[in-house]
Order: sequence, then C-alpha cells, then structure tokens
Amino acid sequence: MGEMKQPLLIKKGAEASLYLASWHGRKVIMKKRLPKKYRLSKLDEQIKTYRTIHEPQLIHEAKKAGVPTPTIFLVNVKDATIIMEFIEGRQVKQLLNKASKSERQILCLRIGELIGRLHRYGIIHGDLTTSNMILSSEGKIFFVDFGLGEKSKELEARGVDLHLMKRALQSTHFRFVEECFNAVIEGYSKVLGSETGKNVLDKIREIERRGRYIAERKAD
Repeated sequence: MGEMKQPLLIKKGAEASLYLASWHGRKVIMKKRLPKKYRLSKLDEQIKTYRTIHEPQLIHEAKKAGVPTPTIFLVNVKDATIIMEFIEGRQVKQLLNKASKSERQILCLRIGELIGRLHRYGIIHGDLTTSNMILSSEGKIFFVDFGLGEKSKELEARGVDLHLMKRALQSTHFRFVEECFNAVIEGYSKVLGSETGKNVLDKIREIERRGRYIAERKAD
C-alpha cells in the first residue's frame, strides 16, 4: 500500500472500519472491510471483494452524475481496503439542528437535488443519513459511504432510499422532520420532475404501511 502513516481509527461500523491517515503527504480516509465470523469464509470473501470493487465504481459514477464525492486514490482488493480523499468539513448531522429555519431548508433542498441526480443516473445510495453528508469549507455537500449502494432505476429502490432518509431525519432531527423532508422532496422533484416526485412519495407511504402491518402482525 506504501507510505501509509499514522492510521487512526475514527469509526468502527458494522460494514467496515474507517481510519484517518497520512498517505504520500495527503490526509486520507482508509476504509477497511474486516472478516465477519458469522458468515461462511468463502461467502464472506466474495461479499468483501464485491463491495470493495463496487463502492469505488459507484463513487466515481456519482461524481459523473454531478454529486460531490471523495476522490479514490487506491483500491486494494486483496486487503479489502479503499484509500480515498479526506473531505474537510462538517457532517450535516452536526449542523442541521443548530441551523436557522432558512438554512435548514436550503441545506435540505440541496440534499434533495443531489439525491435526484443520483437516482436520475440510476444510483441508489443505500444509506442516506445526514452522517454520510459532509458540508465542505467551500460550501459543497459531499456524499460519502456508498458501501451499501447499488445500480437501479426501479421505483421501489428509489422509495426505499428516500424512506431511509426520512427515517434518519426522524431519528436524529425529529423536531424538524416535516420541514426537512418536504424540502428534500422539493429539491428531488426539481431534478426528476413533479410526477416522479409524487410517485416516489406514494411509494414511501406504501413502504411505511408495509412496515406498520408487519409490526402489527408481530404484536398479535
């Protein structure tokens, strides 16, 4: 891998661990997928290999779609490791609750536009949370962590992606869920059109009804 200095664990997730490091004089993020003991070793290896290859491809395609993403410097499939650009800025998660109403609406409108660009290009992020969005010092919103992403233009996949966004807002920004999500959908509809926006909203409501039905069945 070469010239990797001072790796510092900054996040240990279910899917991978993130390290902050210096690499060839650059400040970088090293994402390393670790073995999962609960999976058969051969299956685990296949999943790690697929995601290590697939994630950088999605990040690159998202950039082509007009969505700011980190630059990929190195992919080491054997070690299931990706070295990418460190984005100087703050997570939207840290900013949204402290922002003014107009600032929140502008941020969420821009987030919706970026999600619209992804979906128009056939990219499903898979983990749309405000933790995976970074507002850079230059004022750009970067999307990170495409580890659970996929390629699809299906309405179901789009609905699930935005449903996860709504759930994330309910969990972390519960005081502003309605205004934030409405702004996200407004931005989304600006990119993909009002009809697509309405269809995705209908799909989200269907997914929510399914969730309530399953919860009620479990309670019976």
